[in-house]
Amino acid sequence: MAHGDVKHDYHLVNPSPYPLIGSVSAVLMAFGGIAWMKGLFGIQQHNPILFFVGLAGVLFTMFGWWRQVVLEANEGDHTPVVSIGLRYGMILFIASEVMFFVAWFWIFFEMALFHHHRTLSSIDEVRTAWATWPPHGVETVPAWNLPLVNTLTLLTSGTTVTWAHHALQTGDRKGAKIGLFLTILLGVLFTSIQAYEYTHIITHQEFFNAEAANSGLYGSSFFMATGFHGFHVLIGTIFLTVCLIRLLMGGFSPKQHFGFEAAAWYWHFVDVVWLFLFAFIYVIFGTHAAGG
Repeated sequence: MAHGDVKHDYHLVNPSPYPLIGSVSAVLMAFGGIAWMKGLFGIQQHNPILFFVGLAGVLFTMFGWWRQVVLEANEGDHTPVVSIGLRYGMILFIASEVMFFVAWFWIFFEMALFHHHRTLSSIDEVRTAWATWPPHGVETVPAWNLPLVNTLTLLTSGTTVTWAHHALQTGDRKGAKIGLFLTILLGVLFTSIQAYEYTHIITHQEFFNAEAANSGLYGSSFFMATGFHGFHVLIGTIFLTVCLIRLLMGGFSPKQHFGFEAAAWYWHFVDVVWLFLFAFIYVIFGTHAAGG
């Protein structure tokens, strides 16, 4: 331990203002988002000031709090016992994220089975309901165009982040930097492709014919699932960028690099979720809808 008077392996953190600042900022951002869309507490609709004030507070909390954690690690406060706790915490966080996406898949399959009526009395009715989702008249996004490119992009990024992790474990800092830089580039490429795809869906109205029955249900489930995944890719890219900056500044060692390890876990989680999204939303349902 860094401090001679400490007689245990646990780290008791010093008083910090960040939990309070983060909580207040999150509430302001939530109310600000509502005010921006609907108006609230005398704030006129389309006024984003309160939202961005809250967002600034959240970003300040993230930067300050995580910087504090990094300093604690550099000072030797993250003993093996503390490191185990950090790993458990990251595992539980990813588990909660898994359940978050389970909810979106649940919504998608719920609509696929019950978009016509709530009671399915036979397997034939289940097959019929399944076969008519997305609803007739909805033109889905072709799976083998940009979605396939994005799939290959994320799969490749999974290999480069694994390369970077292995290089760091073996003391090859140059290889770790290259692998991490390539992973970040691939993450930016994925986000750019998805933004381009969304632009064509929304601006050019190439898909999701609004006149088709239940097209709003399909469009909502599509955008919520793929949109939240895209947001997670953006967060993961920022996570990896911070790790690259720390690596360039001399941080991390073959034995102590949990920050990078956590980022790699998160990135692999994002990869796996996309495979499920691509398989079900784009390929299985999108392909049979396009064929029908």
